[in-house]
Amino acid sequence: MSNKNENHQTVPLSVLLKRELANEKIERPEIVHGQASQSKKGEDFTLVKTECQRVVGDGVSTYSVFGLFDGHNGSAAAIYSKENLLNNVLAAMPSDLNRDEWVAALPRAFVAGFVKTDKEFQERAQTSGTTVTFVIIEGWVISVASVGDSRCILEPAEGGVYYLSADHRLEINEEKRLRITASGGEVGRLNTGGGAEIGPLRCWPGGLCLSRSIGDMDVGEFIVPVPYVKQMKLSSAGGRLIISSDGVWDALSAETALDCCRGMAPDAAAAQIVKDAVGHKGLRDDTTCIVIDILPHDKLPVPLPQPKKQGKGVLFKSMFRKKPCDSSSNVEKEYIEPDMVEELFEEGSASLSERLDSKYPLCNMFKLFMCAVCQVEIKPGEGISIHSGSSNPGKLRPWDGPFLCSSCQEKRDAMEGKRPSGRRCDSDSD
Repeated sequence: MSNKNENHQTVPLSVLLKRELANEKIERPEIVHGQASQSKKGEDFTLVKTECQRVVGDGVSTYSVFGLFDGHNGSAAAIYSKENLLNNVLAAMPSDLNRDEWVAALPRAFVAGFVKTDKEFQERAQTSGTTVTFVIIEGWVISVASVGDSRCILEPAEGGVYYLSADHRLEINEEKRLRITASGGEVGRLNTGGGAEIGPLRCWPGGLCLSRSIGDMDVGEFIVPVPYVKQMKLSSAGGRLIISSDGVWDALSAETALDCCRGMAPDAAAAQIVKDAVGHKGLRDDTTCIVIDILPHDKLPVPLPQPKKQGKGVLFKSMFRKKPCDSSSNVEKEYIEPDMVEELFEEGSASLSERLDSKYPLCNMFKLFMCAVCQVEIKPGEGISIHSGSSNPGKLRPWDGPFLCSSCQEKRDAMEGKRPSGRRCDSDSD
């Protein structure tokens, strides 16, 4: 198909060769990390694995994993999640995927892994819970899954701040509160007697101030483990990630956290962020920080540039906008592919059905006779389609996969407010 404005120019061989060399040279970044913590309750835990490997064709691909688990009502849920979440996510991934397919499969695997971890932990009948911020870096792609109020932020080398996690505090979003009350829970502040109410909005029973977590058996299953998931692709210039528990974010803004450690190596940067947070509000909570620099191999860790000051409106409008093609007559510039920060995927629904449905990019994500969440084998005729009971029967057929075992189907119904003992929740947003 031709265009009347199209320039019929060929790409010079020198440009192609230069592009090939450049792509080889910057194919994978250097990952440098550091972490720091000050403990008040001993309920913060981290997971760091920088040289994970998987077989790809005849070779081996490496990726890095970082997790922050901020426990409450005890440390059991945080410890269990640290020890089991990664394996549960990987168990939900199909085998024999190339790099692009593997990255595209991560969002659904995150959802299955989080729900499976929550389901298994609750079977232990322990009442603690945990927030989770879970990051996988594969090449230049950052994939983040989060429940609770720990946060992950990104400052690319080009400047600006990207928020890669969601804050699931009940205080900040009415839709979260509506979903919980529609599922049978109550939302309110702590009553001290005489009609006086104090503190943040909480879910009752249990008194949790979050709408999503892993564990928290005493609060009820309308507090869901389904994570918010976001994927970003960095440019080859790299950037800096900060993952911190709420002990940091209750004291520092994202911009302040980035500015206070600019030019420092990751280990020193993490220590500085924790120091500033504790210095600002005192050690009222466990305060933990992981700093990760994602850098080209041919560059030593160097200070990231001071981001240009922008108004909030301008920043959010320009955050994911693609850079325009260079209209220069210089042929070499015109044919070098753009290198930019881009958003690949974002999904925040609290509905398990919606998060496992057929809109996701891999049609062969689930095996026919395998539960999409817990990965147990299902005998023919015993699996329950994730679309069972769908309000959109013309589009989603009950015999279409993926399928759940009866136990995971009960878990799904509980989370989505569809048990006979409670009202059905029509709002999927959280």
